[in-house]
Amino acid sequence: MTERFALAPGPQRIVCLTEETTEWLYLLGQQHRIVGISGYTVRPRRARDEKPRVSAFTSANIDKILALHPDCVFGFSDLQADIAAALIRHGVQVTVFNQRSVDEIFSMLYQVAAMLGQERLGLERIQDMQRQLVALADAASGLARRPKIYFEEWDEPPISAIRWVSELIGMAGGDDCFPELAIQSLGKNRIIADPAEIVRRNPDIIIGSWCGKKFRPEKVAARPGWDKINAVQNRQLFEIKSADILQPGPAALTDGVNQLHRIIMDWGRRQGETPQRVAAGY
Repeated sequence: MTERFALAPGPQRIVCLTEETTEWLYLLGQQHRIVGISGYTVRPRRARDEKPRVSAFTSANIDKILALHPDCVFGFSDLQADIAAALIRHGVQVTVFNQRSVDEIFSMLYQVAAMLGQERLGLERIQDMQRQLVALADAASGLARRPKIYFEEWDEPPISAIRWVSELIGMAGGDDCFPELAIQSLGKNRIIADPAEIVRRNPDIIIGSWCGKKFRPEKVAARPGWDKINAVQNRQLFEIKSADILQPGPAALTDGVNQLHRIIMDWGRRQGETPQRVAAGY
C-alpha cells in the first residue's frame, strides 16, 4: 500500500501558461513535472527545446493542453480568466495567481514551492533573492540624489510601470515618475493620457520595455517636446527586455532589478553623485 503513494507530493503533470512559473520550477529542480509551456517562454532557454508550447498569453490550444493530461495548470492574472474557465469546465485543476507587487511575487513563489513539496528549497532561494534586494538598496542609499525614472511599458499609447517594476526602481535607487499609476493593476489604467505630462515631470532616465517589440530610443527622443527632458539631453535612454523585468517572478527580482541598479549607479557616477565608497564596489 505504501508503494502506491511513493510519488513526490503535489501535481506531477503541470502546464505553465506564463514564463515565471516555468522558470521557478526549473530553479527548484522540478522541471520534470512540466508538460507544457507558454510560447512566449524564453527563460530558461532550454525550456523551449524540452517542453511543448501550448499557449500564447491570452489564448491557448485547449485541446493540446487536454491531450497532455495535466493534473494542474498555472496561470496569471485576469487576462487568462477565459483560458482558466475553459479548462475548469473540462475538469482540469487550475491555479491562477495575480501577483502585482514584489511581496506578492515572493508569496506566489512560496505557494508554488509548497504545492510541490519544495518548501525548504523554495524558502532558501526566496531568502537569497531578498538578501540581494537589500544589498542593492543599501548600495543605492549612497547616492546623493535619486534619479527620476520614467519606465515605459508600451509606447502607443504610453503606459507607465506596473507596481512591481515601480517598487524595484525604488530598491535600485531611483524614483518612479508615475507612482500614482503604478498601483493600478490593469495596463489600461496606467495609460498616460497627456504625454506632455512626461515632459513636465522631466525624468533623468527613461527605460523602455515594450512587451513584444524592440525599444527604439531614437524614436522616443524624437517625440515632440522631448528634447527638453533631462534624460534625452543626457542620452539616458535604455532598454530592459520584457522577459527580464515584466515577468512577475524570478527574472524581475534578479536580472531585471540588477539592470535597473546598474543604469542608476552609472547615472550617479556621470553626475558625480555617487560617493567613492559606493562607486568602488561597482
